[in-house]
This record gives sequence, structure tokens and C-alpha cells, in this order.
Amino acid sequence: MDRRAFLVTIGAALVARPRSRRRLSRIGLQLYTVRDRMAADVEGTLAAVAAVGYQEVEFAGYFGKNAAEIRAMLDRHGLTSPAAHVGLSTIDEWRAALDAAKVIGHEYIVVPWIPAELRRTVEDYKRVADNFNRAARLARDAGLQFAYHNHDFEFAPTEGRIPLDVLLENTDAELVQLEMDLYWITKGGQDPLKYFARWPGRVPLVHVKDSRGAPEHRMADVGAGRIDFKRIFSHSAQAGIRHYFVEHDQPGDALASIKASYDYLKRLEF
Repeated sequence: MDRRAFLVTIGAALVARPRSRRRLSRIGLQLYTVRDRMAADVEGTLAAVAAVGYQEVEFAGYFGKNAAEIRAMLDRHGLTSPAAHVGLSTIDEWRAALDAAKVIGHEYIVVPWIPAELRRTVEDYKRVADNFNRAARLARDAGLQFAYHNHDFEFAPTEGRIPLDVLLENTDAELVQLEMDLYWITKGGQDPLKYFARWPGRVPLVHVKDSRGAPEHRMADVGAGRIDFKRIFSHSAQAGIRHYFVEHDQPGDALASIKASYDYLKRLEF
């Protein structure tokens, strides 16, 4: 075989070689999914979550436990908690939340919601962005990363603008990152991949939540709906995703739901 034929043959073989597939190495759970169980028995619920196979959890409240107690429970059950949802309030309360986050071991502190009265106009969203920048500087000074979690209202046009775009454009990309809820962005009629491409590296966290499709967009266990997680996760590097948190807002049986979602994601190749 001459050199040219050899190179053509090798080139064809390389093109034909299938791309190596990935699986999630760590799967997390947003504990809002099991909030009723958490309210009754925090440690018992964390133990049950760990028994399913989850390695990471994201808190949405500590159910009367202090930071040291939460950290001890996590350690006992082999869990880590990279993130927590915390509402913006007074400076003192925010600083206290940052202090607790450090004890528990959070890396991200996530604001999950903007009250309706604070988001009526584009100027309102710009003021929210300013507040985010200020809160995020305090988080950075405490060694934490600030992020914002979307719902679907951020995609409903306001004065001709998409509110989430206003927020992202008016916040410092290093200070304010995004925890993208894959269900809510889908319900809002947007494609996650467009946001990954526009703001690469700015989405370190995602909520993995499924939809049964338009128009009702009923929530489903992950893998039982229509969201193409394989397509989305194949762009994880571009987005900068480091943590994947399963969530279901209204599961019929919370433990059965989180197990079904975990089992699907554990098998998923992308």
C-alpha cells in the first residue's frame, strides 16, 4: 500500500470510530423533592437518599437543624452538599447564610426566586441584577459562588425583552452564574443549548426535571417525559456543568420517584 492510500485508509477508520460515550459520575438530588419527609425526619431522609445511590444533595431549607448538625448528618451518610437554595433578605441574614454554607460545605449559594412585585419591568430586572452583583460579592469574599435558579417567568417577554437575558447581561459573569432548571426553561419555550452557546461556562449547576410535553407540561420522573437529556448533557463541557440535581416538585411517592430518576440517569449515555 502506498503512503497516500495508507493515509486515506487511516483517515476513514478514524472517521468511522464511534465517539466515546459518557455517563454521569455523580448524581445529585434537590431535597425539595423529599421536603415532606425532610420535615418529619431530616437524617432518616438523608439516609434514604444515600441508599438510593445519590452522592450529592442540594438543600432548600435546613428544617430546624443548625449547620454543624447538617454537616454531621451528611458525613455520616457519605453525602456532600455542593449547593443550597437561600432567599435574598437582609444583609445580616445573608451573611449568616454564608457562614452556615461554609460549615456545611456548600460551594454554591443559589437564589431560587424573584418575588413578583420586584420583576414587573425591565428596569426592575436591572435593579435585581444590581442586587445580585452585591450579594455575589459578599459570597465571593466568603469563598462561595453565587448562582440564580430560573423558573419559566424569566422567559415571558417583558417590554420586548427576555428577562433572563436582562439578568445575565447586567450581572458580572464571574460573580453571578446560573443554575438552569431544564424543566422550566423547556416550559418557557427556550432551548438550553442556545443559552449554553451564548454564555459558555456560566451554567455550573442544572436541575434535571422532566416534562410530559406541551401544553400542560406535567412533571415526570426523569426519563419518563420528553426532554432530551442526552442531547443536553452532550453539551455539558460547553455549559460548564459540574453538578446535576434531580428534582420533581410534586411526586406521588417521593422515594419511588427519586429512585426511578436515579436509575434512568445512571444508565444514560451521552
